[in-house]
Amino acid sequence: MRVGIIGLGLIGGSMAIDLRRRGFADETVGFDADSVNAAAAERIGIVDRLADYESCISLSDVIVLAVPAGTAAELLPGVLDRIACSDSGREKVVIDVCSTKSVLAECAGRHRMRRRYVATHPMAGTEYSGPWAAMSGLFDGHACIMCDPWKSSSDAVELVEELYSVLGMRLLKMDSSGHDMHAAYVSHISHLTSFALALTVLDKEKDEKNIFDLASGGFSSTVRLAKSSPDMWTPILMQNRENLLEAVDTYMERMGMFREAIADGDAESVRKLMSEANRIRKIIK
Repeated sequence: MRVGIIGLGLIGGSMAIDLRRRGFADETVGFDADSVNAAAAERIGIVDRLADYESCISLSDVIVLAVPAGTAAELLPGVLDRIACSDSGREKVVIDVCSTKSVLAECAGRHRMRRRYVATHPMAGTEYSGPWAAMSGLFDGHACIMCDPWKSSSDAVELVEELYSVLGMRLLKMDSSGHDMHAAYVSHISHLTSFALALTVLDKEKDEKNIFDLASGGFSSTVRLAKSSPDMWTPILMQNRENLLEAVDTYMERMGMFREAIADGDAESVRKLMSEANRIRKIIK
């Protein structure tokens, strides 16, 4: 089993490490359009070897698109054009690991090799990027969403299920549009609000030089996502803008409720809003 990783950053690199280490892949082949990233991935042993883009596809039984969502949408049709039976006689399988799915579903659409594509979103990561951020165990215990599996060949789905099982992930299945709606609320708006909070504090820091000296763990954990890569998150937010705008409107409505209660000096309303929010404890331990 040879796994080709296109995009050797945090997600692709971490997958390569554990798929090889845990015995799913006999060999990992990597490609990254950034020559510095590619050289670093080879130097620190993330992949067994590097190859050019076309060779990475032709040599591999499983091709992982671990690139930003916008790039994945551009590449997917061409990857599907290129896949054919591998040297082992096994039909190739293509997966992506992007945070949005509807656009990719449209890109795969009516392609004659659509059945060999399995759309996935491993819900794991950190605020860091690049091959230097890749690590073993990144996916253990987290959820992975498999989208529209009924549009893929059963053997392709089974192989991808095995792949994520090796990575220690639990699988959930849903359609692409449902995934994007849920992702807007549980992931995308968290990043957007973190970016906004960072900008708010950075603006204040121009006048208050000690603000970061006073920052506690609460601030650090809340603003942590603002360290995330703009190159990765810009296409995510743009591709999922309709769902995200709905989430933002709901968020701003709740912020308005807090603001109004605080402006009125209405401590009981503030307390009730926070108590209602405490129900999240039943969902997130």
